[in-house]
Amino acid sequence: MMILRIRTIWVLVLISMVVGCSGLGPSTVKGNRLNYNAAIQGSNDQQLLLNLVRLKYRDTPYFLEVNSVAAQFKFRANADASATLQSGVKGIFGLGAGAALEENPTVSYAPLQGTQFIQRFLSHVPLESVYLLSHSGWSMERILRVCLSRMGDLKNAPNASGPTPQAVPVYKDFVAASALIRELQKMDVLDISLSSKANSPGFVMQVERSEAARPVLQKLNSLLGLSPDNNRFVLTIHRSPDNPQQIRMETRSLLGIMYYLSHAVETPEEDKIKGRVTLTRTASGELFDWANVTGDVLQIHAQGNRPSQAATAVYYRDSWFYIDDSDLDSKSTFSMLSQIFSLQAGNAKDLGPLLTLPIGN
Repeated sequence: MMILRIRTIWVLVLISMVVGCSGLGPSTVKGNRLNYNAAIQGSNDQQLLLNLVRLKYRDTPYFLEVNSVAAQFKFRANADASATLQSGVKGIFGLGAGAALEENPTVSYAPLQGTQFIQRFLSHVPLESVYLLSHSGWSMERILRVCLSRMGDLKNAPNASGPTPQAVPVYKDFVAASALIRELQKMDVLDISLSSKANSPGFVMQVERSEAARPVLQKLNSLLGLSPDNNRFVLTIHRSPDNPQQIRMETRSLLGIMYYLSHAVETPEEDKIKGRVTLTRTASGELFDWANVTGDVLQIHAQGNRPSQAATAVYYRDSWFYIDDSDLDSKSTFSMLSQIFSLQAGNAKDLGPLLTLPIGN
């Protein structure tokens, strides 16, 4: 009778363990998927920020893509029961149970190199990508400032599409025109479309005629050298001389965009003194502040101690570089850069993973 009771208790322990573990599958998906998601997203941001800092120092950028993450779970359970029977006592029972959940994730990495690197980083951003960004909620001013190096005769610091230049960039009229286009966008009088004509594909901005938009439109036409009453702007890579509404534009490559944004990286005074970064000077020899060009688009700060309020941060060359968590403009530009990075991957061919690491052991 006593042995029967022991067996019954042992069976009940096993059943309770099995029932308790029946929800482990869904619970591991719920918890671990979010954990992996947050880890990869944070790692991507840090890698992107790190490469902006590298470009500021004229160091070689390098990207390692996470190709896949595979996680295996193993559940192990055991239970035992024992009894010590003595004369004159009812008996002393011993119950034991144990369970363990083992996770063995495997992460596959692939470097961006060769044809894949050229297609993604050295190809100029196509008109289609500019159009997609404009219909994704981004400010036209932010899109134009980041993606374009020229619009008509207006230059947007074209020499900033590479390593920090020694000559002061030309950018003020372009910035003014971009701000005017943003005003029209906020007035909700700007309609954006993509012309699919084979002989003249273009990014088309049509402005509704209204009294409120008239002064803004006249200023924009004046900057672009167009008729004051013009309300249609066709930005195209190959301008036709027979179409006065067409405006020649030049988009940056992804690498050019990253170089342009790398000028927003602050650097410690020691690095400037020791010549680790290029210093741009005016004709009179004064130090040029690149915050005049990129300060309202992106700011990347530097300090010796780990920042406490950072959206993302990386440690490089004995300093912490970071984007302040309260700097919404910088966070928006950085997020848009991440989207451009993904858009440029559209034509790149996938390469097999170079390195597969089991990290669970």
